[in-house]
Amino acid sequence: MIVNADVLASVYTAFTTVFNNAFKATETWADRVAMTVPAKTRIMDYKFLLDFPMVREWIGDRQISSLEPKAFQIENKDWEATIEIERNDIEDEQLGLYNPIVAALAEEAKRHPEKLIAALLKAGTTTPCYDGKNFFATDHPVGSATAANYDAGSGAAWYLVDTARAIKPFIFQLRRGVQLVRMDRPDDEHAFMRKKFRYGVDYRGAAAYGLWQMAYCSTQELTPTYYAAARTAMMSMVNGQGAPLGVRPNLLLVPPALEAKAREILQAQFIIGDPSAGGAKSNIWQGTADLLVVPELV
Repeated sequence: MIVNADVLASVYTAFTTVFNNAFKATETWADRVAMTVPAKTRIMDYKFLLDFPMVREWIGDRQISSLEPKAFQIENKDWEATIEIERNDIEDEQLGLYNPIVAALAEEAKRHPEKLIAALLKAGTTTPCYDGKNFFATDHPVGSATAANYDAGSGAAWYLVDTARAIKPFIFQLRRGVQLVRMDRPDDEHAFMRKKFRYGVDYRGAAAYGLWQMAYCSTQELTPTYYAAARTAMMSMVNGQGAPLGVRPNLLLVPPALEAKAREILQAQFIIGDPSAGGAKSNIWQGTADLLVVPELV
């Protein structure tokens, strides 16, 4: 095969088809815990409600929930991944060897927000969110009181999240979506000097903390007792006037090391107890949340 502009255009078209099919087929959990916000500028300013908007009986004038005046900015970043293809492989019509690599690029690009969110989870006890407190903290200001979404212990961290609302605990800000790009002109210096063509993906965006009320972190041992305590803490969240927020945790995120314990709590029909106390008993926490094992949380 003679490598010319027409051939290279057909190669790019074929790679684009492989890429788009793989990108569409790749499932991701990022959109379960993060709200995607389209961005039109390099930096976006966010103002969060100190309390969730609540519906009340309309007596007298409306009560206005004002946006917190403190600015919370998220700056977009550039992300990329690039591969090289030998010109000889195109001449020898060996492009099928690269289809899995192109598909892997698509899968990596689709799942990249998961890595960003996992990094936010891991840094949540030491990184401030919009209210100036660490995202996972024991002293978030709520009216004249404080509230906690963190239970400090000495074990591996695990996380409980409410994913049912339009408002999520994390933000994925997207300035420009994923694109498959190329550097494949026959007269490019790289092609001339090294007999190689380049293909890559890139996008612009960023991940950041959203509403802390929707997520809970614990480094206590993952047991039914501490799991119950985390659920109770989340469902007991109130606004500045003391009205319940109605938070309902429905997703448990754990590192691989805690998968077995998490499955026992969420999926086992019975919990094995002390034989002297009656042995096995029904597991009341079965099905109370979905389980997500996240390798990036190690």
